[in-house]
Amino acid sequence: QVQLVESGGGLVQPGGSLKLSCTASGTVFSIGPMAWFRQAPGEERALVATVDSSGAADVAESAMGRFTISRDNAKNTIYLQMSSLKPEDTAVYYCNAESRSRSYWGKGTLVTVSS
Repeated sequence: QVQLVESGGGLVQPGGSLKLSCTASGTVFSIGPMAWFRQAPGEERALVATVDSSGAADVAESAMGRFTISRDNAKNTIYLQMSSLKPEDTAVYYCNAESRSRSYWGKGTLVTVSS
């Protein structure tokens, strides 16, 4: 079993920055790829960025050039550095981890971009 806990969400003004964290616990040695998803009100959950165990990362087009995903295996933590935030980035951000063919989710952290 893997447990994921996100943190770092909050209210930020348009153009601002925010850094999210997701820390894994439990059977962490078996974790492979990890990712950030987000879900805005009335919309489906969407992939934001992924990072594998070697640190190789990929970012969705909507976040390219503004968001950076990183991973610290020693701390069992991934990060999402978000900059140049827009109101349309407002959503609940979820952490995801793949382990032994199972997918695990955190409870999410709310990011609100508003003036």
